[in-house]
Amino acid sequence: MRVLRAAAFAVAAYLAAIGAVAAYLAAIGIAHAQDATTLKKSMPGQWELSTTERSKTCVVTLKADAAGQGFKLELEPACKTALPFTKDIVAWSVKGLDIVRLQDATGEAVIDFTEVEAGIFEGLRQGEGVYILQDLAAARSMAKSMDQMIGDWSMVRGNGQPVCGLTLTNTEAGGDNFQVFLKPRCDATIAQFNPTQWRLERGQIILMSKSGEAWQFEADDNAQWRRVPDTADPLIMLRQ
Repeated sequence: MRVLRAAAFAVAAYLAAIGAVAAYLAAIGIAHAQDATTLKKSMPGQWELSTTERSKTCVVTLKADAAGQGFKLELEPACKTALPFTKDIVAWSVKGLDIVRLQDATGEAVIDFTEVEAGIFEGLRQGEGVYILQDLAAARSMAKSMDQMIGDWSMVRGNGQPVCGLTLTNTEAGGDNFQVFLKPRCDATIAQFNPTQWRLERGQIILMSKSGEAWQFEADDNAQWRRVPDTADPLIMLRQ
């Protein structure tokens, strides 16, 4: 009797485990479907397709209308000149859970994108490199912000004492970085750091040295850029 009872408990436990696994897999399936559905709903609109440093750009309008094996899209006329591979793109779709595909007439990928941060997608084309797909308004806002950063700056201590002058340029220095030049007679600490490149990233000005050291500056409420993390003797960048 005890043996039968133990066997019954074992069977019940086994069936419960199977039920739990089935429920878990069903939940995953629903979550995946919801994520893919959300992506399909959020993508229609205007996007900028570009190289990582934005030296070549193209406006892509994704639409919600079905088109063969995907959805309709429009490429601005300049796309084929700026980014020749776009001549093969005729539609877009969402593949799997989170891949945004720009595809050819047969449904094959011309380039696949995955989201790396909110509203910014990265895609790789073998032999060519990485391309960025991001919301057009955000991309143009970023470009405007970059333009506003270019020019002469002064570094001062918290008491207002100038310690260095520098110039941020729009001269490409590889990747998403641009050249920066220090002016003569800088404070020893800054001269030793000797930044040679800069970029604007997630609302921060990043200065980088040849050795790979990086300093981050964030805008404060006084329209100044303070080095972070903050210290008792802060270093501040002021636009000249």
